[in-house]
Amino acid sequence: MPPLESSLALIAPEILLSLSGLALLLAAAWLGDRASRGISVVAAIALGAAFFLVLPGVLDGTAGPATYAFGDQFRADAFAGFAKLLIYAASLAALIIAPAFFDRLDSMRGEYPVLVLFSTLGMSVMVSASDLLTLYIGLELQSLSAYILAAFLRDDTRSAEAGLKYFVLGALASGILLFGMSLTYGFAGSTNFAAIRFALEGGLSMGAMFGLIFVLAGLAFKISAVPFHMWTPDVYEGAPTPVTAFFASAPKVAAIALTARVAMEAFGSQVDAWRQIVVFAALGSIVIGALGAIGQSNVKRLLAYSSINNVGFILIGLATGTAAGAGAMLAYLAVYIAMTVGSFVAVMMMKTEDGTPVEEISDLSGLSTTRPALAWCVLALMFSLAGIPPFLGFWAKLVVFQAAVEADLVVLAVIGIAASVIGAFYYIKIVKVMFFDPPANVVEGRTGAAQWVLLAICALIISPLGFLVTGWLSALAELAAASLFVV
Repeated sequence: MPPLESSLALIAPEILLSLSGLALLLAAAWLGDRASRGISVVAAIALGAAFFLVLPGVLDGTAGPATYAFGDQFRADAFAGFAKLLIYAASLAALIIAPAFFDRLDSMRGEYPVLVLFSTLGMSVMVSASDLLTLYIGLELQSLSAYILAAFLRDDTRSAEAGLKYFVLGALASGILLFGMSLTYGFAGSTNFAAIRFALEGGLSMGAMFGLIFVLAGLAFKISAVPFHMWTPDVYEGAPTPVTAFFASAPKVAAIALTARVAMEAFGSQVDAWRQIVVFAALGSIVIGALGAIGQSNVKRLLAYSSINNVGFILIGLATGTAAGAGAMLAYLAVYIAMTVGSFVAVMMMKTEDGTPVEEISDLSGLSTTRPALAWCVLALMFSLAGIPPFLGFWAKLVVFQAAVEADLVVLAVIGIAASVIGAFYYIKIVKVMFFDPPANVVEGRTGAAQWVLLAICALIISPLGFLVTGWLSALAELAAASLFVV
């Protein structure tokens, strides 16, 4: 197959998302808001089709030169494919839960699914980037769509504030990343990851070290890792809940997968140099995420700190610098998606009789007596996030700690285990309020079937039944991670 045709075949999912997004953008402009549901359905179909286009390559563990497109600027390997499956699934969930939320506010517009599609396209490019220029194109496409999504409710002060904060801090992070990329190019002589790795094999100069630091700092903002986490609670609280669910899931996967690819491919010959940065970010995120969540009274802010905490555990897998650690990271991300989407769907289902969202933890008092099914699902999600057996979150933490021990990072694993005990406090606090406090009789609103189905699926995945697929998931994650190390 000629190089151009081969490259186009490798980016088939991205072409599908691009054409779908452009066509739906025209449809939204011509047909107006009355067609928003139809546009959402078509966008969901496009995401599903992209999912099945990627799936065969992940199952086969595709790797090596056969996955290189456009002169090795883009790699459609199994590692990128695994991340894309999670991104497409999370984006699909964000489309499913949105109409019920926006219809109450009479704010459902055709732009929402279009923005989700373009943001997903950017994330799809991010995880396949094997060149600094491709990385930046994907990152900015994702970010520009995200800024608009955060401020989607134009008449809501909190949403507008969230969008502005995200934009200003995102622009700052983008500048830091660009400066790091320019330094890396200057001292390595190339923007291609493989060429950068080869150039740095002889050692890391002071200039290249600063380039590495600035690149990782810019990426740390995107994954909301400490010390670049300050935007997360405010944006998560102010953005519309479906948008917050989207931010906490799909972009998180994309940014972490991109960070792993940059660290292990571009700077793979200098693992000891970037491991110190990653270990600091991991421990800081675990501790600050746990401590910051303890005093929160708003559920969305608590889940924001929870996401920071979970990023810390995921970064432990990255800090190992091994294929086993990368596989553990991918497995954790898969479980994290189910826990996060389920948690935010549950938050959306918490509303008063007139449909007003309920976000205060105190308003959940006695939920087990008024809405028992919802309360038990939330209990399962909270216990899984805390890593309490027999829920799947326990297994996710276990594989990450096991990878750290195998890489002789025993101290890091021990500190992570100790800090996870702190994090369990605020998850159990929500359970205590729901099951042991007198009923507040606030959460009385009815919920649509789509949200119930999505919550049930997420609760089932993270339940003890989820352990039935851990062997398959672990093998698939290890196969995908192995493709990252094929030179």
